[in-house]
Amino acid sequence: MNTPWGELAVADAHVHFFSHRFFESLAVPTGKSVEALGTILGWQLPPSDPAALAQAWAAELDRHGVAQAALIASFPGDEASVAAAVHAVPGRFWPYAMVNPLAAPAAESSSGEDVRAICLFPAMQGYSIADSRIHPVLERAAALRQIVFVHCGVLTVGVRRKLGLPSPFDMRFSNPLDLHTVALRYPRTPFVVPHFGAGYFREALMLADLCPNVYLDTSSSNSWMRYEALDLQTVYRRALAVAGPQRLLFGTDSSFFPRGWNRAVFEEQVRVLASLELSADDAAQIFGGNLRRIASET
Repeated sequence: MNTPWGELAVADAHVHFFSHRFFESLAVPTGKSVEALGTILGWQLPPSDPAALAQAWAAELDRHGVAQAALIASFPGDEASVAAAVHAVPGRFWPYAMVNPLAAPAAESSSGEDVRAICLFPAMQGYSIADSRIHPVLERAAALRQIVFVHCGVLTVGVRRKLGLPSPFDMRFSNPLDLHTVALRYPRTPFVVPHFGAGYFREALMLADLCPNVYLDTSSSNSWMRYEALDLQTVYRRALAVAGPQRLLFGTDSSFFPRGWNRAVFEEQVRVLASLELSADDAAQIFGGNLRRIASET
């Protein structure tokens, strides 16, 4: 993709794979059909075959000049959908599985050969990342050299809000500092905290400063900045000063069609980093190189 630094092989570290099974999981609590959900949301429903959805995402990324993307299964147990996507378009995607560590088969469900990262949502599922019950999943991830993605900070699920579904998340389990002892226990495991900590920016920086295996994902509109009267330029400047360009992962938080890939997020981040006079080498790392490195090391 052409940028102020020249051509970059952009890789998006944060794309949600809203499979047909994901919509089926939402249809149950709403008591509505999958088709009705599409009408309410105004979204294009995905095909039942995840391979076909993968082809749609590949075409969308081609349209924007994006080389690769991490695909996040958006509910526990849907890792087969992202695995099918990877097989449908080889070399294009990294499959991320959402895991509930409190569920009995969690360690086993996250251990497939196609799972490159496990995604943990402590506030959503009601546990502390430092809880000893989480150890089996983390041990398995370490043994398989997987990335561990841990959502911290404010957690909102727009699709649930639009459908009138409650989101009883527990913010007590949202602090990135809870990850400190865990990241130290597994020093060879890359831990990714998305959205710059989503409102816990100071704590996310402290964590990254103390743990060299912690990465910050830059995805979403980062609307949490209003809590701290920050702008994206200040956030990036401070993140670069603490974590360095080698531990920032560009992402958009793209998820549904017909919106597709959220180019506006990319353009805003390019604008901000160009204003900070980032070098071409550092830009190449943030916009794809870092993700490719840690994904290939796992």
